Amino acid sequence: MRSSLVILSVLLALTASVAAGAPPDAPRPTPERLADTGGGRQLIIAEAPESGSTTGTLTWWERRRGRWTRAGSAPARFGAGGLTEGRERRQGTGTTPAGLYDLPYAFGVRPAPAGTAYPYRRVTDRSWWCQDNGARAYNRWAEPLPSDCGAAEAEHLIDYRTQYARALVIGFNYAKPVRGRGAGVFLHVDGAGATAGCVSVAAGAMDRLLAWADPAARPHIAIGTSAGELAVTRY
Repeated sequence: MRSSLVILSVLLALTASVAAGAPPDAPRPTPERLADTGGGRQLIIAEAPESGSTTGTLTWWERRRGRWTRAGSAPARFGAGGLTEGRERRQGTGTTPAGLYDLPYAFGVRPAPAGTAYPYRRVTDRSWWCQDNGARAYNRWAEPLPSDCGAAEAEHLIDYRTQYARALVIGFNYAKPVRGRGAGVFLHVDGAGATAGCVSVAAGAMDRLLAWADPAARPHIAIGTSAGELAVTRY
């Protein structure tokens, strides 16, 4: 299985470091080891030790005067099924999709924390996220639940008051959804344990992230492994 996986882009840019004249063992900020950071001035990196891991680290970075600077860090949780490449993920596997994604908007049961500039949508008792592969609203917020989206194939967002107290939508399978690949992948507040495929952090870290994220800086999230098993490719 390992031989069929693409080597993690985070680790491959060492070649670029050598070509630029930097010593091979010179420490470099993690975003500078990525082949693609999304083109913005802010980047969130969710990194697990290996593909089977359910815990790891989330760090967030901003580019200042041409250099990446770490703005924060927190322990992170991943899917109960570990991580898998985004283009190969299947719905219902409990895996977190590796890749580089945009962050379309934030939402939450609670109000946005002070200082939040990101587009923020409040959850109500009419708010659902449709995961029904046969529905027109597949992998979309729906309010109210559409008639072609079965309630058993959707998340009633307000039922997850802890996890969705505050969250960011991860743009996995979002712009042009592929049926069966997966829906409702978020960066949200920790629950009781591993997630169903999302990335989660403690409530305080989520608040700091939302106060930090600047839509004008076009933040992205890179999800991958430090073991080099999965590709951080823009999907």
